[in-house]
Amino acid sequence: MKYIISSILLLCLLSACSSTTHIKYRAEEPQESTIIYAVGYAPISSQRGSNKTEKMLNAMRASKLDAYRELTEQVHGFSVQGNSSFNQLVMQDSSLKASVQGLIRGAKVTKSYPLSEDIYSTELTLDFTAVYKLYTNSSLARKVVN
Repeated sequence: MKYIISSILLLCLLSACSSTTHIKYRAEEPQESTIIYAVGYAPISSQRGSNKTEKMLNAMRASKLDAYRELTEQVHGFSVQGNSSFNQLVMQDSSLKASVQGLIRGAKVTKSYPLSEDIYSTELTLDFTAVYKLYTNSSLARKVVN
């Protein structure tokens, strides 16, 4: 009987603590605008293409991708993995791998130009005020209107 009463009391206490509270968060607009810059480079002569124009277009694309990679490293960071193996305290093999993964929205190409005879360059900027606006516009609560 003693165990039944204490079990009922324990259940009453636990059920009283399990009320659900909904907390809503609101994104705050940044106080100051932070702008990140990134530059990407690509060699023109190493690109695939049957003529100089095709190689230039491919270098433009490659330099833009390189700039986005650099921007992603600044925003999301990058992962570095290293491995070394030893046999009787003599290094046998060593490797280092780096990877970048992320999503960039709101970046703008500010300049795209040939830097020299064989290098193409692209400059990007990412304004976090624009990122905030993209975030708030895409995450607003939606309701059905009749």
